[in-house]
Amino acid sequence: MTENNRLVPGDPAPDFTLPDADGNEVSLSDYRGRKVIVYFYPAASTPGCTKQACDFRDSLAELGDAGLDVIGISPDKPAKLAKFRDNEGLTFPLLSDPDKAVLTAWGAFGEKKMYGKTVTGVIRSTFVVDPDGKIEVAQYNVRATGHVAKLRRDLSV
Repeated sequence: MTENNRLVPGDPAPDFTLPDADGNEVSLSDYRGRKVIVYFYPAASTPGCTKQACDFRDSLAELGDAGLDVIGISPDKPAKLAKFRDNEGLTFPLLSDPDKAVLTAWGAFGEKKMYGKTVTGVIRSTFVVDPDGKIEVAQYNVRATGHVAKLRRDLSV
């Protein structure tokens, strides 16, 4: 882990257990033996986050065929995640991290630049965790639009 708490390829992925949109607990360890994309986004039902989530939804079949699962994590409460999922027809787990402990452990919460100002908040980030639970890809400050297409190119999916 680098000095600003950012994960790098080869690091063990910090384990977590968080509630999904229905309040069921989902753990990273549930995905051992498969690759999983873990992405962190600031807020459900906002334009950028909706675009990104829908891009993942629309790519899920190809990602699944390549052996990749997808998990989205935000500070939103499960009820808000359920509404987001239902409104957008999202078919992958959305997990709730209201105390931001998991976001922080993954380096996806902290200082970021927004409109030229330094603010503290969720840093839109995407990771690929390998079947052994190690970080394979770590991308911070990703763009909401076009990110999934770039990730698919990077992963040859």
